[in-house]
Parts: sequence; structure tokens; C-alpha cells
Amino acid sequence: MKRAIALIDANNFYATCERVFDPALWNRPVVVLSNNDGCVVARSAEARKLGIRMAEPYFKVKDLIETHKVAVRSSNYELYGDMSSRIMDVLEEFSPELEVYSIDEAFITIDADDRSNLTEFGKTVRDTVKRHTGITVSVGIAETKTLAKVANHLAKKSEKARFVLDLTESPHQEIALERTPVGEVWGIGRQHAAMLKSYGVNTALDLRNCDDQWIRRKMHITGLRTVHELRGIQCVELGASPNPKRSVIVSRSFGEPVSTLDELRAAISYYITRAGEKLRKRRLVAAALTVFAKTSRFNVDDHDRYSGIATESLVMATDSTLELMQSAQRILPGLYRPGYRYKSAGVILTGLSSMTGTSLRLWDSDKYERERLLMSAIDGLNARHGQDTVRCGLHDNEGKWASRLGLRSPRYTTKWDEIMRVR
Repeated sequence: MKRAIALIDANNFYATCERVFDPALWNRPVVVLSNNDGCVVARSAEARKLGIRMAEPYFKVKDLIETHKVAVRSSNYELYGDMSSRIMDVLEEFSPELEVYSIDEAFITIDADDRSNLTEFGKTVRDTVKRHTGITVSVGIAETKTLAKVANHLAKKSEKARFVLDLTESPHQEIALERTPVGEVWGIGRQHAAMLKSYGVNTALDLRNCDDQWIRRKMHITGLRTVHELRGIQCVELGASPNPKRSVIVSRSFGEPVSTLDELRAAISYYITRAGEKLRKRRLVAAALTVFAKTSRFNVDDHDRYSGIATESLVMATDSTLELMQSAQRILPGLYRPGYRYKSAGVILTGLSSMTGTSLRLWDSDKYERERLLMSAIDGLNARHGQDTVRCGLHDNEGKWASRLGLRSPRYTTKWDEIMRVR
């Protein structure tokens, strides 16, 4: 018997994290705002029902929010990241194979011995995560990752399922696929969805029943893998994604506009630090770095608008924050223009490859090894004692460019001075 795959997805994750530490938010609409409290990036189910859309500018829905007494919170990524880590720790107890897919999603495998009653297994996972973290998760179980995505999506919607749905060898699998729009199938992007609909392929069931030759001609081997996955044939292993990430991007709008090169340097150094951490966490190295800075797109006068961008290919692919920072400091002066008020900036790392598959640095292997050990030590200290406990000297996170988070809740689980007090 083939192994099963489960997708565990936290429901309304950001909003639920806020509710875990503030019971007054239960049964009340909640929205979470982006950096600088600009746009809605997360909504509770109650907020969705009010018609508040994802990425809606805060000022556009402020009246609606006040009318319906919607609770508003600034994004608290340190809290969300820590709660995510706690969920993943719980999931590791249920399976030797865990793939963290995003901050609120993970795949696990279920061995044949555990498959006698997969619905009960899913309920146990759901209840254990809830008991340990306070977070409600949905569990979708199927024979492939793509079908597990379908099962999870329907588990969220079905009152009868109560957040757990098993589609392995299920007579309900065809009904589930028929209820899933083709554009919601994992790995089907917007362009492919539009193309498929133009040929009358509107649901996941339609896609599953397509001719292999036609799919390969229209969508190449990646599309054919998706179709086979919908048929219960495992093509995407744990640790693999139908659309692997090709870049790492860290970009923010500034709390206040900045105009000097030193202020831009500080912001870019901070973003490089975050990007380097992402590389090392994913065990990737980057071959090229792009830096950009922009004025506000809402500036009325064209003379007040400017967007600068520059890219440098690295001598050797790297995951070292120090090397990336040196590259950024070389190219930043070339794109900077004095006299402008910059409202956002960011860095993009491209040419990503696995750290294990990278060519050896024959001429500077000692220097590379020292930097690798240094980065590992810094990452370890920051993981234990909080973000930026140890940091590279160029950046601080208190400048004008730092994001405004006027409605942020306390970082209950990662900062001693913000821990919850019991009276």
C-alpha cells in the first residue's frame, strides 16, 4: 500500500495568533495590516464576511472597520514566526518526514501502518496542535501532495468535515475534484488557468481527465505531473514544489521617506541581513544580487518620482550576509540620486542553487569556512536570544526607514519585556 500525504494548514493564521493571546478577539472580526499599517494582509472569517478584501488599503476600509468594530493589529511577524515553529515541532512528532511549505503550512507523510483510519489520525493531529498552541489547523489527506491540497481546501469549507478530510481511495474524490476550480489546483498559475478555461477545462476533474499528449503539448512536463498527481500518482516528492522559488526578495515601504545615502545604506543592510537568513534556512546560495530604491508612486509631480535599480553578479555563489552586504554597498551609490525622498527599497537574490551542489572555493576556502562558521554562530545566537541580538554593524532597525507598527500586539513568546502578565 502506498504511503499517504497530509497537508496541515493553520486557519486564518495571523488573526488566530492574535486571538490566542487576546481572548477578547474571539468571535470578533480581526484584520492584520502590512508593514507601515498600509494594507490588509490577513483577515479572520468574520472580517471576510464583511467584504474586507485581501491587500485592501487600510484607509479605504477604515469606515467599515469602525462601523463593525473590527479589531485591527499591525503585523507581528516575530510572534507569527515563533508560533509557526511551535506548530512544526508538534507535527514532527507525527511523522519522520516533514516539509515546511510556508509559515502556516506543512506536508507530512503517513506510513502504511498508520493508515487504518486516516480520518482519526487527522483529528488527532488537529486536536494536538490545538492543545499545544491554541491554533486551529485543517488537515487534508490524500495519495499525492496535489490531492492533499484539494482535500485541505475542502476541509476548511465543509462543516461536516470539521477541518479534517481524507481523500485516499475515497468514493468522494471525484466530487471533491468537481468542486475545485481549475485555477485553485496547486501548480496551476493564472495564465495556465485562463488557457485551460478557454478549452472548457473548468474544474480539477476536467483537468484530471485531459489527454496526456494534449497536456504535455500545452503545459509541458510540469503540467503533466500535476495531472498525474490528480490521478493519485505521486510525482512531487516531499521537499519538492511544482513551482520552486527562483528568488529571495526582501522589500519594505519606509515608515518615513529617507533622502540620504547613509539612510538608504542602513535600510538595505537590514534587508540583506533578512535575505541572508532566508538563504541559509533554505540551504541555498545566490549568484546575483539586485538592489532597488523608489520614491512614492503617489507623487503628483513627475520630477519628484524616481526608481533606481542595479544588479551585480557575484564572483562565487554565496549565502554569507557579509559578502552580500559588501556587494550591496558597492552597487548602491550607482543607483542613488540625491534630492529625492525615497519611500521604499529592497533586495532580490537570484541564481539560487543548493548549497550542497555549489562548486568548491579552491583559492579562498579558509576564508569561506570562517564566514560559514561565523554566520552559523550568529544565526544560533539570534535564534536563542531574539532577532538582531548580533548583527552586522551597518544596520540598525530604529532609523526613519523602519516600518511603522502602531497597532502591533506584544511579542509574547520571544521578548522577556513583552511577556504576558498575570494579575
